[in-house]
Amino acid sequence: MKNLALFLCVLFLGTFKAQANCTVGVTINEAISASTTDYLERAEKRAKEKKCDSIYVRMNTPGGSLQSTRLIVERILASPIPYLCLITPSGGHAGSAGAIILQACHVNGGVVATNIGAATPILGTGEKTPEDLRKKLVNDTVSWMEGVTRLRGRSLKFSKEIVTEARALSVEDAVKEKALDILAGNEIDFLQKAQGRIVLVDEKKELAVKVGDLQEFTPDLRYKVLSFIADPEFAYLLFMGSLALLYVEITHPGMIAPGVIGGIGLLLSLVAFHKLDVAWGGLALILLGIAFLVLEIFLPSFGALGIGGLIAVFVGSLFLFDAQTTGYTLPLSLIISVVSVLGLFFLAVGYLAVKTIRHKSSDVDSDLTKVDGIVVTIEANGHRGQIQIMGETWKFVSEDSLKENDRVHVTARQGLTLNVKKVK
Repeated sequence: MKNLALFLCVLFLGTFKAQANCTVGVTINEAISASTTDYLERAEKRAKEKKCDSIYVRMNTPGGSLQSTRLIVERILASPIPYLCLITPSGGHAGSAGAIILQACHVNGGVVATNIGAATPILGTGEKTPEDLRKKLVNDTVSWMEGVTRLRGRSLKFSKEIVTEARALSVEDAVKEKALDILAGNEIDFLQKAQGRIVLVDEKKELAVKVGDLQEFTPDLRYKVLSFIADPEFAYLLFMGSLALLYVEITHPGMIAPGVIGGIGLLLSLVAFHKLDVAWGGLALILLGIAFLVLEIFLPSFGALGIGGLIAVFVGSLFLFDAQTTGYTLPLSLIISVVSVLGLFFLAVGYLAVKTIRHKSSDVDSDLTKVDGIVVTIEANGHRGQIQIMGETWKFVSEDSLKENDRVHVTARQGLTLNVKKVK
């Protein structure tokens, strides 16, 4: 009987554990950019992998890229897992792009002393938008927002005015106007109030929100690197600067460093602009880095190709694998180890190449002193000119005054010029 009771207990606990709910928690404390899009995409994949019932998003952002915002809204609207979005902490806000994302969330809210709104599109440079372009951006954003807001059953008036009039409201007023669902005292209060709410997913299916054990999906090094390059103004400057450096390399071949920096910068800016998927961008950086490392063996770049190649391989390795997509991610320790081994390998190859060149140069100097040369041209009263020696033509300087066809003996070499004296 004891064994049977123990078996039933283990079976019950195993069943309870398998059915236990979980919620993936993410935090957005910066401007909305390509890094945010990638971060939320990976968080949703984590939630699906762990079979979690909801995704909890802490929001405190001044706004950001409209293109990134559209991609995030599309992902939320298509998600089979409810997004629970909260403006937090107290004193925080969801401005511009953040306000739009909140309208797409299945359940949204804010803690006391936060605000939402001011979503009028503006140019990333901060300059005044031309009237025709402004009308186009505003009308397009309004119609888009109306569709999102209508789907979630929230205030159409508010969703229009935050775009056309840059309207902003405190969280208390936003809840009264039905722009937000929940006024919360803190995060726990919000999650408790979100529990059990009926929401629409996949545009057809309704389900009750379940909040389980919070599993944090913290920003990693990949997110931090993407955040650094994905700021709209920085990404634009990076793109233009990279093009300028590539132009310098093309018009002044052999400078090497501008080409290396420009090539890496161009790929990073394309990732920031959403023109290259993060994983494909990582693969492109690794291939570019390997190409640089191979060229380092054959070109006298003074280390520019080698250093640039190692940087490209390191950053590309960070972008290459996503655990939520491939089921595997490269540990930072492994990336550092591989880059270190590559660095040591090419450092050793470079050392051997330099040693070989020096040895060859030493052999040439020794050979030149063993044979005589013939003067073929003279200048400076016979103290300078050219000689023929070992089947090659060299410049010479001599303390003796020489004539054509004189035989000379090499005493030293200075670069491509030989010191000679007349053979008597």
